Amino acid sequence: MNINTANISNILHLGREAALPPQIKLNAGPLSLVFEAGDLRYIALDDHEILRRVYIAVRDQMWGTVPPVLSNLQIIKSNSSFDITFDVDNKQADIDFFWRGKISGDAQGTIKFMMDGEARSNFMRSRIGFCVLHPPQLRGVNCQIGHVSGKHETALFPSLIAPQRVADGQIHPVYPFADIRSLQYEIKPGVRAEIRFEGDVFEMEDQRNWTDASFKTYCTPLHLPFPVEVPKGTRVSQSITVTLKCGEGELPSVRQKPIGSPISVELQGASGEQLLPQLGLGVASHGQQLSPVDFARMRALNLSHLRVELYLGDLHYEAKLQQAWEEAKEIGIGLEVAITVTDHATAELTALRAAVDRIQPVVKSWLVFHEREEVSSRALVISAQNCLSSYDARAEIGGGTNAYFTQINRNPLPLDVLGMVSYSINPQVHAFDEASLVETLETQAATVECARKLVGKAHLQISPVTLLPRLSVAGMGPAPVATPGQLPPQVDVRQMSLFGAGWTVGSLKYLAESGVDSLTYYETTGWRGVMETETGSPLPNMFRSRPGCVFPVYHIIADFGEFAGGNVIPTASSEKLCVESFAMQKNGKIRVLISNLTPESQRVVLHNVEGRVRVRQLDESNVIDAMCLAEEFRNNAGEGKVVTHPLELFLRPFATVRIDTM
Repeated sequence: MNINTANISNILHLGREAALPPQIKLNAGPLSLVFEAGDLRYIALDDHEILRRVYIAVRDQMWGTVPPVLSNLQIIKSNSSFDITFDVDNKQADIDFFWRGKISGDAQGTIKFMMDGEARSNFMRSRIGFCVLHPPQLRGVNCQIGHVSGKHETALFPSLIAPQRVADGQIHPVYPFADIRSLQYEIKPGVRAEIRFEGDVFEMEDQRNWTDASFKTYCTPLHLPFPVEVPKGTRVSQSITVTLKCGEGELPSVRQKPIGSPISVELQGASGEQLLPQLGLGVASHGQQLSPVDFARMRALNLSHLRVELYLGDLHYEAKLQQAWEEAKEIGIGLEVAITVTDHATAELTALRAAVDRIQPVVKSWLVFHEREEVSSRALVISAQNCLSSYDARAEIGGGTNAYFTQINRNPLPLDVLGMVSYSINPQVHAFDEASLVETLETQAATVECARKLVGKAHLQISPVTLLPRLSVAGMGPAPVATPGQLPPQVDVRQMSLFGAGWTVGSLKYLAESGVDSLTYYETTGWRGVMETETGSPLPNMFRSRPGCVFPVYHIIADFGEFAGGNVIPTASSEKLCVESFAMQKNGKIRVLISNLTPESQRVVLHNVEGRVRVRQLDESNVIDAMCLAEEFRNNAGEGKVVTHPLELFLRPFATVRIDTM
């Protein structure tokens, strides 16, 4: 695997040599929190989360995040207080911004985070300053808002995902979460938290629109012009203060958690009527032909469809459709064809129909989009129906958006002519670390819940699910071109990792349990796929795969495929940011997948599974064999056990365990 380093565990876990940054646990009186690489995470009172994350963001003129480099970190802490100072450089291209951070927490439960920065070059920015993430558990909670004007009012955190409003070409958050100086909301009976913002004007958006697990309060309102020039020497100073407000004037007592208690995973009853969604993969973007071994492995996945994206403004799309159909035919499945048209839609659709008549593919569904429209228009859907429905009346013709849920959340859909609605998901629109990616999993289901309210009885599909954005940061238009010698912006090294497999388990759980009809993940082969090509990684020192191997996520897709046509069994984890699970039932048999999403080993207790079972681990001890000897690994059903009580499991870091009833 091109590994000449002692950091093999990091590569197997995360696809890279670099380890995760250390998480330093702190206390401010009754509050617990974590300091990680200049950020605060999981500020909580007992099990009641107050803030999910507090951090400083420097966004370039295209809304790209300029990575921070931390230095001169100093931490002084006790059992009930702490003081932290550090320096940060944000440098990228022509951007050179330096800031000094100071964070303190006292025994009264007050936390203050201050930043003082200076531009060391002239550059364009979209935003510089604090982002404060409020946890999704606040949905429907009453919030008192103090405005910069001095006015106060009360509102509820949105339950369903609140759409951004677009007016006069500008994006606006949902009123009244704008012009914010302070927010105050109840944490538990008799205890409120106040968050106060200084140094800029702040407003809030519902980040669940992009599957981020938070309501985000950020500086510099979006109705102001952006990007703007930042002259060299410009200073930026801001602060965030968190204070507890107790009804009786006394600080709440702290409930100590038992040390070393296992994480509980529970099957919540037998499977109901909820069918597993149909599952497909995308055509490989590298354009190489699949090998006979590739085809054999694809057939073993029991897929439903192969997705191919056709840009009808490209004169060479017919060859792409031809290759996609040859691959789908060899695998034994149909195509999901995603079409993007230009302003010449009628002529392009007519030409497409002629190409389809020549190639004669089996098409399960058509998705139609316009390159400049956020959602499929009524006129476009009707044009597509006129051109394509007579080819095969069984093939659904749908639309929606080729981008994110937020596009269908803020734009009306032509549901009178649209029987199928689609949107895509990736977990890295705003944040890129492993903890943030794990947080997005539960929110994927929130988008489906809200989408069901929008689309009614229309079929709902998520296509595709990828680790990184396929398109631009905003979700519309092509992705940035790769820098020579660097990984393309659509490629994440975690695609080939144990973490990538565990994240996929969580994604399948929440999307399948929420009742989507169809899912498309990743690609067939290559560094955006479920296994490597025979020629291997084009940049083997950066994407450290072995030619011809499968990735750990291949086995997750295969485990799902073996139960295709079965039913979903809902599951619940007592620590869902650490361990996730997904369960299926078919022909009287049950399969449970449990994934450790952390760098620490975890003890897990599985409830409501009894009798004879087989247990198979996928972890650092056997993952190389699972990747290089895929068929042998799949033929290993695992260790047989008889369960007469909750099944106790030990999961190594980023491991996935499979439990099958016999």
